[in-house]
Amino acid sequence: MARKRDILIAGLVLLVLWEIAAILLDTMALPEPWAVAADLAVKVVSGSLIDDIAISGMRALLGLFFAVITAVPLGLLIGSEPPLRKTLSPFIYLLYPIPHVVLLPLVIILFGIGNTSKIFLISLIVFFQILVTARDAAKNVHQNYLYSMQTLDASHFQVYVHVILPATLPKILTAMRISIGTAVAILFFVESFATTRGLGYIIMDSWGQADYVALYTGISAMAILGFSLYLMLDRLERRICRWQNIH
Repeated sequence: MARKRDILIAGLVLLVLWEIAAILLDTMALPEPWAVAADLAVKVVSGSLIDDIAISGMRALLGLFFAVITAVPLGLLIGSEPPLRKTLSPFIYLLYPIPHVVLLPLVIILFGIGNTSKIFLISLIVFFQILVTARDAAKNVHQNYLYSMQTLDASHFQVYVHVILPATLPKILTAMRISIGTAVAILFFVESFATTRGLGYIIMDSWGQADYVALYTGISAMAILGFSLYLMLDRLERRICRWQNIH
């Protein structure tokens, strides 16, 4: 309850600061928050913004989903198996620092301008963030835990399920939480051209028309989308990592 109150207070402080800045600057480029809130409410009630929110949300969620189901198993394997780590770590070392967002033109050439290219690029960028975290977390699991399972004649699969995955899960979820911000940022980038739907398109279209209230409405909707995804993951973490909430 206290946490919700703190978040609400922080949100109100940000709105007050926004209002003060809008009054002091007195420019069309920074409308007052109540005007943006009214425009957002009207567009949500009328349904004109719902489809774009749903499309953007679908792209972000699918991008995160495909990144997680590929990066987590591979990261755990690389981190737990020294021969595999020795073989694949150099490739990760070379590929991870590459700014993968510059691959968008190639991705569009390969997959077209539809949802596939957008989801693929989000997955690709988030994939490496989660992969590196999962690998390092698995590598740092204490050997005593593994020895304990081996003395119980546990199979390789059981060691992963009952030791490695639970031990690394908090760090993996932290990486996923960080990746939400990355996914939403990339979502804006991929929706800013070669598309006519999504919040990124609305933001860029409003900017081109100098409709600053609509511009901030799109930005606010994208911020709400990112915050909603963050809250979903935060609730998931508290549910499946309950031992972390014991004080």
